[in-house]
Amino acid sequence: MENDEEAPPPVRGSSNHALIASVAGCAALGVVLMLLPGERTQTRAPAPAPGAQAHAAVAAGVPAALPDLAALIGEREARVRAHPRDAGSWAVLGTAYVEQGRRTADPAYYPRAEAALRASLKVYGKGNADALSGLAALANARRDFRTAKAWAEAARTAEPRRWTTYPLLIDAYTGLGDQKAARGALDRLRELRSGPDVLARAAVVYWDQGRPEDAAASLSDAAAGARAPAERAAYLERAGQLAWDSGEREEALRQFQEAVRFDPDQRAAQAGQGRALAALGRVTEALNVYRAAPAKQSCPQYALELGELYESLGLGKAARAQYELLRARVRDAAAGGADEDLVLGRFEADHGNPAAAVRLLRAEWARQPGMAVADALGWALHRAGQDEEALRFATVATDKAKKGGVRSAPYAYHRGMTERALERYGPARRHLQEALRINPYFSPLHARTARAALTALGEPSVKDVPAMDAKE
Repeated sequence: MENDEEAPPPVRGSSNHALIASVAGCAALGVVLMLLPGERTQTRAPAPAPGAQAHAAVAAGVPAALPDLAALIGEREARVRAHPRDAGSWAVLGTAYVEQGRRTADPAYYPRAEAALRASLKVYGKGNADALSGLAALANARRDFRTAKAWAEAARTAEPRRWTTYPLLIDAYTGLGDQKAARGALDRLRELRSGPDVLARAAVVYWDQGRPEDAAASLSDAAAGARAPAERAAYLERAGQLAWDSGEREEALRQFQEAVRFDPDQRAAQAGQGRALAALGRVTEALNVYRAAPAKQSCPQYALELGELYESLGLGKAARAQYELLRARVRDAAAGGADEDLVLGRFEADHGNPAAAVRLLRAEWARQPGMAVADALGWALHRAGQDEEALRFATVATDKAKKGGVRSAPYAYHRGMTERALERYGPARRHLQEALRINPYFSPLHARTARAALTALGEPSVKDVPAMDAKE
């Protein structure tokens, strides 16, 4: 880490030094505030209680309510104006910006988060675990997992027993496809901490290991023990996503609705409701609910999902509008330093230019070879007609021996369709059946294609048996 060069220790001494520090601090805050969206700027000091609540959540690395975050941001902006050498307040302000950007999917918050966190390091560089952890959280939010790993490991070196560093490490290792390191970080986290936040983090690791029942049980306990409505809503949303990934439409809908009841700003749960309602055949309700999430949160993934729902209903013009919105949101993310090439690659593979998708996703794989990238790159290669190489990546994403432990209907579907193109009909049939067994509703477009492909493959024949053994 290069902290010592870019983050000198606090300046003490003459009044000239104090004046220089004050001017520098105000200038750094000016950079941050110039970048703030106009509607977020606080014009008066917010009530202390919400800010204190958000501060506790941010310090613990758990979700905070958006109004509370806005209050905390206002308080810390005022604090660093008055005390520009308060390294702790700069770090809290930067980390709050990260959480606000993550919750709203507004990448414009990320440059000001970075400015605030680096201001903290400049005031106090050596051993500033608050700022180092904030920079790790920022890099994870931007999907820059190599950088997140570096900052989080620096924070761990600074304070080895600081438990909030380990969830950041788990996210970074998972994004890089290093499941062994993620499990090790979870083990260390459990040695240092227990409680709902740890249970929720464990659920993510369990799911990646192909242990959906353990993941669901852990999330259920996390939601029951959550300390604040926004935290509980976040765990309920994750429980809903697990239920959805397992094909449990009604349970997923129930969890998503509960999440929105606890936190009306839980946009991921709103999108999840739309997904589940569509799978239940309640299409009008699905469109009404689903449209609310992309309208209020600029997440490219939601635009892709809504576009595909429109396309499945034969509403081509509405689908194309969502796809254009997706492209615009990816550009906005890039302007804020966030990497949305994974979702853009998925979009290009199915609805745009598969060759462009391959280029994007090869670069993504070189940067951060996680399982989601392996699956997406394999599918893009298949769509581009490069099926032999496609199958290698599809196998990485789905074969436990190659680290692909996730039980994912889309992953199994992608592998099955690639095998079908290679005339490996036995494995293709099994993987398409697996996709529909895991979640028969996994996509309004592709679940339909999977069923049609299975019908075309017909029943297994005797000659499939040696083919299956030989090819796998």
